[in-house]
Order: sequence, then structure tokens, then C-alpha cells
Amino acid sequence: MLTVKEGNYAIMGVIQEENKVYITFEGEKEEQCKVVLLNHQTKEKEIIEVPDEYVLGSLRSIEIDNININEYDYYFEINGQKRIDPYSRKIVGREKWNNLSRKNNSYEIYSSTDKHDFNWKNDKQPEIPKDKMIMYKLHVRGFSMDTKKEDAGTFSAIKDKIPFLKSLGITTIELMPIYEFEEMKIKGTNLAKLPDYVKWTNKSDDVIVAPKKEKKTVGVNYWGYVPGNYFAVKTSYAYKKDRASIEFKELVHELHKNNMECVMEMFFGGNLNHNLILDSLRYWVREFHVDGFHLLGNNLPITAIAQNVMLSRTKIFYDDIPGDVLDNQKTYKHLYLYKDEYLYQARKILNHINGDMSEFINQQKKQNSKYGFVNYVASNNGFTLADVFMFNDRHNEANGENNSDGNAWNFSNNCGFEGFSQKKYIKFMRQKQWRNALVMLFMAQGVPLILSGDEIQNSQKGNNNAYCQDNKIGWVNWKKGKSQDSDIEFVKNIIKFRNDHPMISNTNPYYFNDCLTKGMPDVSFHGESAWVAGIDKQMMALGEMYYGEYDSNNTKESIYVAYNFFSGVSTLALPSLPENKQWHLLMDTSLEKKPFLKEAVKLKNQQKLTINAQSIKILIGK
Repeated sequence: MLTVKEGNYAIMGVIQEENKVYITFEGEKEEQCKVVLLNHQTKEKEIIEVPDEYVLGSLRSIEIDNININEYDYYFEINGQKRIDPYSRKIVGREKWNNLSRKNNSYEIYSSTDKHDFNWKNDKQPEIPKDKMIMYKLHVRGFSMDTKKEDAGTFSAIKDKIPFLKSLGITTIELMPIYEFEEMKIKGTNLAKLPDYVKWTNKSDDVIVAPKKEKKTVGVNYWGYVPGNYFAVKTSYAYKKDRASIEFKELVHELHKNNMECVMEMFFGGNLNHNLILDSLRYWVREFHVDGFHLLGNNLPITAIAQNVMLSRTKIFYDDIPGDVLDNQKTYKHLYLYKDEYLYQARKILNHINGDMSEFINQQKKQNSKYGFVNYVASNNGFTLADVFMFNDRHNEANGENNSDGNAWNFSNNCGFEGFSQKKYIKFMRQKQWRNALVMLFMAQGVPLILSGDEIQNSQKGNNNAYCQDNKIGWVNWKKGKSQDSDIEFVKNIIKFRNDHPMISNTNPYYFNDCLTKGMPDVSFHGESAWVAGIDKQMMALGEMYYGEYDSNNTKESIYVAYNFFSGVSTLALPSLPENKQWHLLMDTSLEKKPFLKEAVKLKNQQKLTINAQSIKILIGK
């Protein structure tokens, strides 16, 4: 017989302390509350009545002596209704991803405890400053499922890819939801039948690659943007299902050993209790040493999160942080605005859809000394970067919603043909636009973020809302080939160039004048004539110069980025450099095979620069 006493209202959930267990959960005094324990060995139920005198506010709390809670699963019963503990450290019943046998009415999940210990050794969180950050967003399962590795789709597979990500120059990994969520529609839910692709007909004027039929994954919430169990690691993302929390800790620890950060995406739906939100964030920081959170959802206690002293050195990314909160941080600046405003301006000017040069430049120079900005041209919610230049319209037929889901406004351009094409000029135009987008992104002052697979021009076949595509549409295609190798090399080079020239990512806003009397403005703009006073929004070509004397490194190299968004050749003026320095070409996105030159080549004409149609050049002054 178990001995039950009044518990500890300060400890939420189920906690073992020596031979005692404290169980605290929400339950009104007027409600009938029970704790149901399920023994692992005997499978028998132990039902514990929670007396209504063991209540404080809306909390019920009990202490049970002489018990090892690790021998049980459990749930709460409130007025006869089963409830999973929202503070569960582990969920039992979802060990296998999309287990179709679970969709019948006998399917059950239970709360459980996590008994694993982990030796963090001398783990140290990198705390990478915003001017050094290069972010990379991935889906744990989709990142590695299109491989033949035994651990595909798990934390272990990401750990194996750390050397590759580090070689790219990535510093900060953002993981789409990795806490427990229900990926299936179960218990009688009507599951949409996903239609086959329309029949493909080859056209005589093009050579195209017909899309392969994909195995349909019906009713799967692949991304995980639903209310979840916010204290439990998703077991189906583990290689060994009984070690989920350990494998995630091993991933975080290995990232830290490589001076890389781990940011968790957290979706809080509905009117979730704000105390639970704060408790969950503190738990992941305390227990798993995560470095930051990208918060999604409405009505979040963002001010309380930003001001919480335990989270004051944890990076917080959100799309709506009040200005007074942003301006009143502690010594470590940990707040970042994360929204899609850069995406739209970049795509509009790249694809000639009401592009505005002044708005684009505002995005390029966007910076604040007290907080950071995250910039991206593609994310999971929308086209991949390759698809931005391959499709005019969304192609979400496989989602089973009559192609009515997903964003209808993609500001994309298929370069003359919808979908895959083998025509050389179309392929090259797409390649050039892909390069242009990346150059723009990494020349912007804010924190750049790329979506996993964009470094190899991964395509989702025009699907811009792959939330249910647990197949090759939603997975990164790690095919091997020369084109993929050259794409990776380009990404490495543009990231290295950014890192080698700190002026680009300067932590403070620029003044656009010679504030330190070094002879030229810190940053200046140039059109057909040098020293443009104002930027006309209808301009299609512009040169941006970073004066090297304002750079913090020792080279003092000036940088000139020549943007030509016009469909024809443009000419820009080059300002004269002091001290016998001259302009050298380093990169040209219109060079078909090697956009980055092995060595910078001195320009014959030091006054004028010609830029090919819809391309970007980078010059260095030395």
C-alpha cells in the first residue's frame, strides 16, 4: 500500500527525490483527481486518489514514499478523463514514426520519466556574437532520410554531418520541432487521399525530367507545428528509442565541441499557460544546454521570456519583440527579430516583380547595436531557394488540398519554363539567380540563414507547403555529382568572404559618412556616376562600397559590390582609391563555371565597371 502525503507545490510534474516521489499537476479543488500508475513489469494499474485538501490555488500535489517512479508509466485522471502530464519528461507510445498500426482506437500514449544521466564534462556554450553567426535550418528527419545510412532521420545522423556543416562555415543549427508531438491523425479522423500527379506530357520544344511518383504519406504532420509535449524529446527522432534524451544531448555536446550552437524551434499553440512556456524553455536550457529558441505562436509571454534571468544568455528569436524590451537588455545582447521581410524584398528585385532598390538596400544595411536581425531568402514555409527560380506557381497537388494550400505569393520566376528543364540557357539563368540570392544574403549586415539543402539547390518540385510530405518531396536530396560539389564550393567561398571581411557584418549601423575622418565614408553608393546622393527606388544597378579603413581586420581592403538586376548589361562608376590601391575582381556570378576566381584580377579600367545582365560582382581594393 502506497503512503500518500501532501506534496511540494513548487515542483511541477513528477520528480523522484531519493525514495520519495512528488507529483504536482493542475486540478481544481472541485474536481475529482487521480494519478494512475502503470507498472512496467506487471502491467497492473495503481490508482491513487488525490484528496481535495492537497490543493493550493489550482494545483494538486502529493508525495508518495517508498516508490521508484522509473518503474512506472503514468497519467492523470480528471473527472474521469485521461490527461497526459504536460510536464512529462518522456512520452511512451510514439517510439516509431508514423506507425500506421497506431491509428485504431486502441492506440494509447502515457507519460513517463527519463532516468538517463549524462556527463556533460566541460561543456561550454559558444555564445557566438551576431556578426559571426551563420544559421542553418533543418528538419531532423528530412535532413538525412534520403540516404542509405542505418541512422537516417535521427539526431545521430545530424551529428555525423557536423564536419560537413562546419566546413560550410555554419555556426548555428536551427532545429524544427524536436519535442514530442503527434505526427498522425488518429482515432477515426478522416484522412485525405492524396491525388496522383497529373499526367506529364513532353513538349517538343524542351527536354524535361518528368517527376517521379512519390510514395504518399497520408495524414502526416511532418513539420510538427502543433501543440506538443514540451518537456520530452521526440523518441522517433532517436536511433535507439530508449536513449532519445541522451542522443539529443550528445548532438548538442558535439556541436559545442565544434564551437557551434543549437537553436530549437518552439511552436506554442492556442492559449497555453504562460508559466508552462517559461518552465519548458528553462528546462531545455538547464537540462539540454541548448543555446537559443526560435519562438512561434501568438500571445506568447515574450517580455517575461526576454527578461527572465535564467534565459538572459539564451538567444531568443521571435517576429514581434516590443521595442522597449529590445532596447533594455542586459550586457549580453540575446534578442533577435526573425521575420520574412528580407525574403520579399530580395525576391522582388531579383525577379523583377515590383522590385524597389531603396527598400532592398534598407534590408542590406539593416542592423541595430542592441539586437539582431535574421535574414533569409527561403525557409521551410515556402519554396526552396532553387524552386524560387524554377516555378512561377505553387504545385501542392500532393498535399491533397486541391493546390489551395500554401502561399500564393511567392515572388518567384521560372526563368522561362515551369519546372525542371535541360535547356542550357534556362539552367544557367537559374544557376546565376541562385548565386545572386546567396551573394545578396551574405552581403547583408544581419544574420544570414539558409535552409538545409539550399546549398545544393535542393528542390521540392514546386511544393511550397511540404508540411505533410514525409517523402522525397520533403527530404533533402543528397545526390552526388559535380554540380552539387560546385554549389557547395560556392557557398563555402561566399561565407568565407563574409568572415574574412568583418565590415560586412558590422555589429553597429553604419553612418554612411566619414564619421572618423578617414578620407571616405564608411559605406557609400555609386551609380553610373560615383557618389550617389540618393537611391532611386527604380534603379536597377547600384554599387555599394565598404571603405577598408573602417574595417577591423589588418588587410584594410575596400569592398565594392556591384548589383545589376537589369536584364541587360549595366555600367557603374568606380571611385578612386587612395594610397595607390586599385580595384581587383574577385567574384562574378555570371561566370558559368568558377564565379570565384582563384586570385583577384586587377581591372584594366579603374573608373568604370561593366556588369553582365542580372548578375553581381565583388571587387576588392588593394
